[in-house]
Amino acid sequence: MSTAVSAQHPYRPAVRAGQFVFVSGALSVDGDYVPVPGRTEALDAAADRMLERLATAGGSLDDVVKLTYFVTDLSLREEANRQFERLFATARPARTFVEVSALPYGATVEIDAIACVSAEPGSLAE
Repeated sequence: MSTAVSAQHPYRPAVRAGQFVFVSGALSVDGDYVPVPGRTEALDAAADRMLERLATAGGSLDDVVKLTYFVTDLSLREEANRQFERLFATARPARTFVEVSALPYGATVEIDAIACVSAEPGSLAE
């Protein structure tokens, strides 16, 4: 899946400002923007897309300080809690979990993130 700015996606996948990285929402879709089936699989796909976007601005999972989950089914909360525990063994970031009526491409999960990286950047990430 591309993380490039395009006419269809006119925003950057992640923006670095000082030590902070703000990650645009990452959907539970595959490389062709087809929704990933399955509850846990959809959560993992969204997390994978979020990490890909975070990496474009020099961040990693260890840098994440806040996640927001947008889901089309609030009952995904228990699976999301288990995913959260798998991703973050200790020093877990803050998290918000919100049900929405729909997401682009028919996705069931979208995750955005805020990270704090230790190295000072030369400029904003492209």
